[in-house]
Amino acid sequence: MDLYEYQARELLEEQGIPTPRAVYAGSVEHVADAAETIGFPLVVKGQAKIGHRGQAGAVKLAADLDDAVAMARDIMPMTIHGHRVNGVLLAEAKNVLHEYYVSISVDRSSRDFDVLATANGGTEVEEIAREHPESVRRLHIDALEDFDLEAATQMAESIGFYHADVDQAARILLKMWRCFKDNDATLVEINPLAKVGDPDDEDSKELVALDAKISLDDNAAFRHDGWARFRDPVVADALEREAKDNGLHYVHLDGEVGVIGNGAGLVMSSLDAVAYAGEDQGSGVKAANFLDIGGGASASVMAKSLELVLRDPKVESVLINVYGGITSCQTVAEGVLEAVAALGVDKPIVIRFDGNAAAEGLATLEKASLDNIHVARTMEDAASLAAQYAADAIAANAASAARREEDEQ
Repeated sequence: MDLYEYQARELLEEQGIPTPRAVYAGSVEHVADAAETIGFPLVVKGQAKIGHRGQAGAVKLAADLDDAVAMARDIMPMTIHGHRVNGVLLAEAKNVLHEYYVSISVDRSSRDFDVLATANGGTEVEEIAREHPESVRRLHIDALEDFDLEAATQMAESIGFYHADVDQAARILLKMWRCFKDNDATLVEINPLAKVGDPDDEDSKELVALDAKISLDDNAAFRHDGWARFRDPVVADALEREAKDNGLHYVHLDGEVGVIGNGAGLVMSSLDAVAYAGEDQGSGVKAANFLDIGGGASASVMAKSLELVLRDPKVESVLINVYGGITSCQTVAEGVLEAVAALGVDKPIVIRFDGNAAAEGLATLEKASLDNIHVARTMEDAASLAAQYAADAIAANAASAARREEDEQ
């Protein structure tokens, strides 16, 4: 369960992590009262369960009430990468002296917890890690271990909180850990964690969480009253809502390769494999979605899965990665062929099977001799093929668009 920023702030504040004063407004009519409560200047922040809100124009600085109302009116109807804005957060504007990035997440590859931090906050941490890996600090916490004040202090010292209070930074890291553990989270991210205040007044300087992103483990909902207070009456993404209605676990991402698999761990690994392949090939191609079909891989399930994935206009190829258990890969192969025929799919589909009847399933697919179905023996090979097909399609589309533009001129 992904939280809106204003909901994530609640959990941080419950642990005593400083945040700017802020009020959530679910409609334009509530903006004026909320703005008067905060005072000016303030930041108007569109609430959507996705990043890049600032780049999309959904985060703006308002100098007065007229500004705040006009900005909220512009932001509230927005949709950001398929995620509809659900209200705005009106937050006290702070004088930012420096920005940091800190996060705690579940690391599925090493099966532990990952504390990640850098003094270069406010931007995409993936870009920082790629361009300046020496500036990113990482600490792994074993699932049976704990993260105490001593470890938090060492982490804070290693990050380089430029002239900030290292003790305060350590306490915030420790409180983030408690927030992560107490709430059964899979991600607690503060970006930016900012040093704010008057540059000439040391006593005014402090670290505050200007923005937060928290994801909760749905499997732990029974321990938290189902997280009723965070329940979203409107699923922002139409594809995610439809998938949920059909018993599928689908998360819409911003990439070009549709991914379908059975089991969350296998699908997550597939997403990583596609990203690595895109990097190696220099195309930057990434996964367009997470879709876990669970234990069902019948023709009807595959048809619905493919339909959902291919309805995303950015998808140029599909990777199907299935481990046969109770359901045999032979049955999955038959389901895939029936689904492709029923939907008239012509985009490349790369399939990798392992487990129960994998050889038989792959043989069935090869025997069908469909030009757009390709089989691979390993997940890495399948991801590489899918990424390459997507990159080729993107290049072909760009060339076609260029030719049309030349013809029009």
